[in-house]
Amino acid sequence: MQGTQLGFSGLAAGLLLAASVHANEVDDSFHPYRNGFPTYPGLEPGMTIDKSNVAQFKEILDDATYRYIDNGWYQFPVIPTAEFPLHPGYIEASRANPGKVQLDENGLLVNYTAGRAFPKEPDPNDPQAGQKLVWSYQYGFNSGDSETIHPFWWTFRELTSGKVERQLRFEWHFLNWAHRVQFDPKPAFDDNPAGIYRSIYGHVLEPFDIANTQLLIQRYQNDQKRDDAWLYLGFQRRVRRLAAGQITDAFLGTDLMIEDFEGYNGRVSDYNWEYGKTLNIMAPFYYHNDIADQLEPEDPGTDDGYKFVRFAGQGGCFPQVPWQLRKVHLLIGKPKDPNHPLSRREIFLDAETMVMPILRVFDKKGDFWKNFYICKSHADHHHPRNKGVGVPVETCAVLLDEQAKHCTTLQFRSIINPEENPPSLFAVQNLRKRGR
Repeated sequence: MQGTQLGFSGLAAGLLLAASVHANEVDDSFHPYRNGFPTYPGLEPGMTIDKSNVAQFKEILDDATYRYIDNGWYQFPVIPTAEFPLHPGYIEASRANPGKVQLDENGLLVNYTAGRAFPKEPDPNDPQAGQKLVWSYQYGFNSGDSETIHPFWWTFRELTSGKVERQLRFEWHFLNWAHRVQFDPKPAFDDNPAGIYRSIYGHVLEPFDIANTQLLIQRYQNDQKRDDAWLYLGFQRRVRRLAAGQITDAFLGTDLMIEDFEGYNGRVSDYNWEYGKTLNIMAPFYYHNDIADQLEPEDPGTDDGYKFVRFAGQGGCFPQVPWQLRKVHLLIGKPKDPNHPLSRREIFLDAETMVMPILRVFDKKGDFWKNFYICKSHADHHHPRNKGVGVPVETCAVLLDEQAKHCTTLQFRSIINPEENPPSLFAVQNLRKRGR
């Protein structure tokens, strides 16, 4: 009897120890700066990294950004590293995952409900480290449970001359149907027979010749099921389904493919994923409300005084926002399809938030092709409606095509909210209804 009691006691102690280890993994994942912020010799808040001093900071800049600054195309002010805490619901959901969520023989998730799929620090000796990291990215909290982006301006620019060729004005909407942690219903909508994970809806408002063009994308919880996408062409007044290959075409003449949205807008199973390394680099994270002198002088026609981030530098292709030194994980994705126009994506994932501030894209030959920045503001220092939402709010972006010497700059106001994104908005019949 005594031996049995000792056995149970030992088992209980082991379970408690495992639970403690798992809890620490989650806490470390969401609080990478608890023991101090990263530093680098000579890097001081208030300074500007420009052509005169960029060589000193080459180790903490991604290769493309280093070249742009060294060419005299770009410079940015340095601010202190700051914490960007995610929503408590997302963190709490993540506590149930360590030791529970697994990968099956196809690299798909098993026993996942919500939160960060694999909070544990990537292990370079783990052959599945890249696959685990991409799932934490795919089910990250980039848009919360529900996001509206409006107004949303996409501007085409020549890199050499700075000539503005065209501007598209949109509204965009994002809705998570499952794995929800922020807004009711949680963790999922009951009425979802198709098993949709996430929907994206975009609507062109201007210019006149393509006004009412609409895009609807449905991503399924079953990652082996292909996304469905529909395009409503305003000038034809009809809906057509997009073929799978069309997500790698230029979208409405921009420098972005549909697959480029948010850094990678595709199925996990379409790529082979590798973990590169963990490092400290400069990234465009900042407080939007603290940079009034770097915003456009006029608001974009909103009734709340919100102002867009300004673009300047070579060709007007570079966001005028501060950067800070942050811990990131490098995730490398290589398409499985031999006909894909890319050879790889290099995604820099912020370790604290698991959102992507920097993307490098390489063409089929392996040559550098495009660079993508996405600027992130702390939600509590952005629009008043975003206070407390626990999402790194996107404020601007640019996809710069080095080979074509061209860029598409994106300026926008993001609001994390459930009110403007009812499920009915993300239906094919809604494309026809709004297009009339």
